[in-house]
Amino acid sequence: MATAETATEADVATPPPTPQSPLRQALDNIRALDQRQKLAAGALVAMLVALVIGTLLWQRAPDYAVLFSNYDERDGGEIIAALQQQNVPYRLSPSGTAIMVPSAQVHDVRLRLAAAGLPKGGLVGFEVMETQKLGVSQFHEQVNYQRALEGELSRTIQSIASVASARVHLAMPKQTAFLRNDQAPTASVMVNMRPGRFLDAAQVAGIVHLVSSSVPRMTESGVNIVDQNGNLLTKKPDPQERPGLDPNQLRYIEEVEAAYIRRIETILTPMVGAGNFGAQVTADIDFNQVEQTAETYKPNPTPDQAIRSQQISESSERDRGPQGVPGALTNQPPVPATAPVTAPPVDPNGGNGNPLLNHSRNATINYELDRTIQHMRQSLGQIRRLSVAVVVNHRSEVNANGQVVNVPLTEEEIARITNLVREAVGYNATRGDSLNVAASPFVATGGGPVGPLWKDPQVIGMGMEAGKYLLIALAVLLAYLAVIRPLLRVVVPPREEAEEEEEDEDAYEDDAEVTLSEEALAGETFEQRVERARELARDNPKLIAELIRTWMGVNEEGRK
Repeated sequence: MATAETATEADVATPPPTPQSPLRQALDNIRALDQRQKLAAGALVAMLVALVIGTLLWQRAPDYAVLFSNYDERDGGEIIAALQQQNVPYRLSPSGTAIMVPSAQVHDVRLRLAAAGLPKGGLVGFEVMETQKLGVSQFHEQVNYQRALEGELSRTIQSIASVASARVHLAMPKQTAFLRNDQAPTASVMVNMRPGRFLDAAQVAGIVHLVSSSVPRMTESGVNIVDQNGNLLTKKPDPQERPGLDPNQLRYIEEVEAAYIRRIETILTPMVGAGNFGAQVTADIDFNQVEQTAETYKPNPTPDQAIRSQQISESSERDRGPQGVPGALTNQPPVPATAPVTAPPVDPNGGNGNPLLNHSRNATINYELDRTIQHMRQSLGQIRRLSVAVVVNHRSEVNANGQVVNVPLTEEEIARITNLVREAVGYNATRGDSLNVAASPFVATGGGPVGPLWKDPQVIGMGMEAGKYLLIALAVLLAYLAVIRPLLRVVVPPREEAEEEEEDEDAYEDDAEVTLSEEALAGETFEQRVERARELARDNPKLIAELIRTWMGVNEEGRK
């Protein structure tokens, strides 16, 4: 009884504690922790600091970019030695085919290595002439010149985007004063193509022209090019085989077909819309060159024929009478003249009266002829035949239910499209042209096959860059949820909870004071007081703790 009254008097006499600042309250709560809790909190804080520092250092690590790749082994060793001498950090790719340096230093390091003549590319150019010793023989000088020329040509060919590496071999025979024994130089080129790349006919012709123009007296026919698979890229036409079309002729055929397709597209796009039709044209073109000369003669149909030349010959022959042998019969006296009863007819030809035995007359007249001479030369690229195919999509209409349906084209529409296409391509049935127009519903097709997105290098780079910041965010969130938040709850309780606890403590203290005063006055038994104290301890243990501190004479200020 006296103990309860004394406690009540002490509580009443003790002034209410002053409100503490959050920092002091946090320090007090930290001091209230036991040794195990303090060690756990310190370990968590250290882990959090290490995680944040490691993430920041990893995020600030420089990105490495490729400095050189597919280099020669000798060049690789010299490049690494130069990087070590210049204190430039470097890495090797997992395959060992690329040297990487920080991306911010790629261009600077590349220029510095270029000033040192690296990489050399495993080829020797005209720089070999700079180190030529005095007194070298003419043979060695010629060999060095040939090596330098081969190296320079190889470097030039390697500058083509599709070529990874190249080697050039020159066969340069010694010049002689005898023209019969003179041989032209030849060249062999070996090209190593990049994956998925190839040389077209124009690029092959360019390499051939480049090499032949760089070596004196070398012709384009003396240059052969082979790829890494052993395929001959400069195949010469075999005269025994049937000659085919050269690239220029194939290109001309493609241009002609494309021109006809553009005509069809121009005429059909306003009618059916773009993407609602397809057209293909196959042109059979004659590349044979024909020259023909014709000379024709026709009779002159006009009556006034022009005489070119005329020749007339006439001859006649008469009987000269009996002719005897000189003798007695011929020496007889003449017969006396008698007057004829009738006079003999006069010969119109002035003859002597002998009968006309033979008479002929020949006339030759040459007239001018109607002659025509034609010289025809057929130009190249004459179209022998056209084959045209056009497919048109069905019309799209909205039915009564508001749905889009495909409606087939009518026969009249197909006939109208056929006539338009026939006029657009210049259809000629005489030469055997063919035209086919069909109507069919089109099937919606997606894009071509796309590789996995996670294999795209650009996506991989973006993912790695975003992963850095995502990892930092996750680390901060994990540290907050696992360390900071629980620690703050222990060290600095929320303001609302603290106020509620203070209000509850005040209420319990008031109730306790009243209860103890009433119990003291009522004179309850000892067992009842003990039971009441137990209930109070169960309901508000903090109040009991403060009461015990008060009994012991220790308060917040004294503990400090």
